[in-house]
Amino acid sequence: MNKYIEQFRDSLKAEHDASPHTLKAYAEDLKEFSAFTEKKPQDIDNLDIRGFLASLHHRKLKKSSISRKLATIRSFFKYLHKEGYVKKNPAKLVSSPKIPKSLPRFLTIDETFALMEAPKGDTFQATRDKAILELLYSSGLRVSELTMLNINDFDIKESLIRVKGKGKKERIIPIGSKAMEAIKNYLSERISLKKKSQALFLNNRGGRLTQRSIRRILIKYARMIALKGSLSPHVLRHTFATHLLHGGADLRSIQELLGHSSLSTTQKYTHVDISHLMEVYDKAHPMAKRSN
Repeated sequence: MNKYIEQFRDSLKAEHDASPHTLKAYAEDLKEFSAFTEKKPQDIDNLDIRGFLASLHHRKLKKSSISRKLATIRSFFKYLHKEGYVKKNPAKLVSSPKIPKSLPRFLTIDETFALMEAPKGDTFQATRDKAILELLYSSGLRVSELTMLNINDFDIKESLIRVKGKGKKERIIPIGSKAMEAIKNYLSERISLKKKSQALFLNNRGGRLTQRSIRRILIKYARMIALKGSLSPHVLRHTFATHLLHGGADLRSIQELLGHSSLSTTQKYTHVDISHLMEVYDKAHPMAKRSN
């Protein structure tokens, strides 16, 4: 089985430009499945796959995790079938577990303002952290996109930024005045490091900030303002999109700004907006709390 897994990984890297993180996740899922079945791909049927999923369920894995592993197995057997290693794809006969839809978490306006004001002072670290927070909220960037930004990706005069998204697709995003001001302040402090790196956000040693470091920065300031609930770069991305929708932006525009390939991915924010409207209605309409 391992040789097929390696060939599948090579195919994902060559044909789909999959990230190292994606390749590692696929390989781990398939090796776990291989250890469970102890069979050659040619001998595996849909009952083996169902048995594997059942074992995951008994281990109390989340339905989303089980669904992801099944998607990996489907892609694997699709590849094997295309290459002629197996006669059919047994995973086609296995249905995915139904995953309850959850609304994306986002911050209120007051929470957002408190977070943006949390970094204090004009030190390198404080100005950098404020620029990171302001940019995430102003642009809705993915954390991977943020860490890959270079100084020359900014058009400071036009307040625009060039972003390399999923699949290396580029998009141009406007940056708000608050975020631009924060970035300019950070760049003036960044000079003190005297590093030639083109990376926009640097650590204290002059290296490019990692995604893990960005998450730690957000957790630090979330604790500082006693924010309820968890805070991640994705929460700020959801906050960006939700606040735009509340402000009257249309879904197509939000789709472009977020870099979603499909409008259906963006449409989850309509559910957030409806929830927001119902909450406002319940609080404000005189007839909303009428007893039956």
